Amino acid sequence: MRLVIVGSGPARPALARKLAHVGPVFLGSLHGEELATAYAAIDVFVHTGTTETFGQTIQEAHASGLPVVAPSVGGPVDLVQHGVDGFLVDPRHDHALRRAVLSLVTNAEQRARFGEAGRRKVLSRTWEHLGDELIEHYRSVLPSPRTAADPGLSVSR
Repeated sequence: MRLVIVGSGPARPALARKLAHVGPVFLGSLHGEELATAYAAIDVFVHTGTTETFGQTIQEAHASGLPVVAPSVGGPVDLVQHGVDGFLVDPRHDHALRRAVLSLVTNAEQRARFGEAGRRKVLSRTWEHLGDELIEHYRSVLPSPRTAADPGLSVSR
């Protein structure tokens, strides 16, 4: 097993010292084809951040057919279905993360099943679909045309 870290930031030197015993490979920030190549080369996507609100990297991992291990807080809760396309783990307990990763690393069938479930989940997440969904959210909170035309009418929610 090899730990590969994609991304960069001010915590990298401290992380390199803390993980020196496992010899991680730091790829730095990647974009486009380089990022796609990195996703294609890994078997399990592990997201450890506890402040993620959107989870684009998790969706990219799903689109690449990767099982995901992520903390059970924030954005990952809406993106990872525990036991179906990945594992959500308690971020307060390192052993939970290790156990989930080990389960996927040692079980090729489970990796494939979770990866395919994640890939199917994001197939409909095209920019067109997301744009249409956003427009519908706006429509749901805008006043009706009749209300807008007659200032005497009000909308209560």
